[in-house]
This record gives sequence, structure tokens and C-alpha cells, in this order.
Amino acid sequence: MAARKTLSNWLTNKYLLIIRNEENFAEKTTFSFNYARLFLLLTGVGLLLLSLAVYLVTVALEQWLDPRHAQMEANRQVLELSMTIDSLEQEVNNKDVYIENVRRIIAGEEIDQSVELSLESNLQPAELSETIQPVDSQFRAEFEGSDLAGITALPIAVSSNIYELRDIYLISPLDGIITDGFNPKKDHYGIDMVAQENEPVRSVADGVVVMSSWTLDGGYILAIQHPGNLISVYKHNSELFKNVGNFVAAGEVVAIIGNTGELTSGLHLHLELWHNGNPVNPEEYIAL
Repeated sequence: MAARKTLSNWLTNKYLLIIRNEENFAEKTTFSFNYARLFLLLTGVGLLLLSLAVYLVTVALEQWLDPRHAQMEANRQVLELSMTIDSLEQEVNNKDVYIENVRRIIAGEEIDQSVELSLESNLQPAELSETIQPVDSQFRAEFEGSDLAGITALPIAVSSNIYELRDIYLISPLDGIITDGFNPKKDHYGIDMVAQENEPVRSVADGVVVMSSWTLDGGYILAIQHPGNLISVYKHNSELFKNVGNFVAAGEVVAIIGNTGELTSGLHLHLELWHNGNPVNPEEYIAL
């Protein structure tokens, strides 16, 4: 009991700290304290300094003070790169399927329906490969070949996505006059428009160029993939301004009207629209 009473007295005894002027011993200030208060004050300061040190080591100065930070950061970057590689691999596979489907549309073959790709989600302009090989054989023989002969017997209105196409706003590609209309029975899957020499040819809608080359029948040909599984084709141009993979906006100049190719009878543009692999009449969807 005596020892406990002595400790209690030692903690609770009050002391007075007086600060005086060294020259005249004038009293400047005084502090009243006991060891209990002093102990609590020092404990509080210690805890505050400890918390500050932990914060600096684990948050503010982690990269300099924590030896594990470099390894954790490297692991995080490796994980992010692995996820990016997986995403890019999936995108490449999707592009391969998409390009193969476009090739089959042009060749008149059956489209692979196992993978459906939309232009907005999987076909960004900057992501298209510039190594897409253009079709070297005759465009008409591939695009309007015998495999598509049955198309002429099918009314265009039976397409399940016809209303989707009608919702797309298309502009006129040329300021000219229509001289020959859409007539699948005569293997004429588009319209012919006559205009002045060097008249610019414009894209009917936003899209990505999927073909830009020369063919024997069509001369300089440009094909553009648009949203909604729509492809527009521009034939007999004298000059092409876009390459495969280029993104074009609606109304952007993509070519110059011409008279190239064997299946031409003069200066004009032959315009075709293909929706889900079927030819449609441009006059029904474009205000010409």
C-alpha cells in the first residue's frame, strides 16, 4: 500500500516551472504540471509522430522507403499488360472474322454467322490493319458472280433488317443525273450517275474503307463499310483518295469521277449499296 501511495503521490504532485529573465530575474511565464499530465502529453505526441511516420512510409514515401513497392508495382504492370494482351488478341481474332466476312460478301460466298461484329464496337479507324489485301480479281465477277444469281429472285423488302437500313441517313455521292437505274435482272446492281469532269465523289455515310484498288471491269473501285452491315461501292473512278483501313466521314471526298474499266460507256459513277450481302436500290435510301 505504501509503494502504491508513493507512486500516486509522485504522479499527482504538482510542480511549477518558472521562466525568468537571466539579467534581472524578472518572471516571464510559469507552467503548472504534474508527471501524470506530462506522461499523457508525451504519449499523445508519440502516437501522433508514430501515425505520421506510418503514413509517410506506407503512402506518401512508399516508393522510396518500402522495399516491396518496386516488386508490387512491377507485378501490377505485368498484370495490366497481360490483360491488355488478352484484349488485343481477342480484338485481332474479331478483326480476322470481320475481314473474312467482308471477303465472303465480295466473293458472293456464305457469311459466317457465328461471330457478329458491329462497326462501332469492333471496328475503330485507328485499329484497322493496313495489311488487308485488296481483291486482285475482277470485282464484278466476284461481287456479282453466279453465286448471287438467286438474289434477283428475292424481293429486297424481305430483309429482316430493312428498317435498320432505313434509319441510316445517306447523302448523295455526286451532284449529277441518273442515267441508268437499279436492275438486278440485267445484272445491274447499282445506279449510274453522270456529272461534269473531275467532279468529286463523296462517301454516302461514315465508315471504313475495305477495298481500294483497280479491277479490269470496274476500273478504280472503292468500297466502304458502314454501320448496320451496309457496304457502298463506287466504280469507274479516275482517281482514289483513300486506302484500305482509312476512316471516312459522311460527305467526305473519296474519289474523282472517271471512265475507267472495260464495263463503262463514258464518264460516270456506278454506285452500289449492299446490305447484309444483298444489293439494294440506292434511289430508295438516298435523296439523289
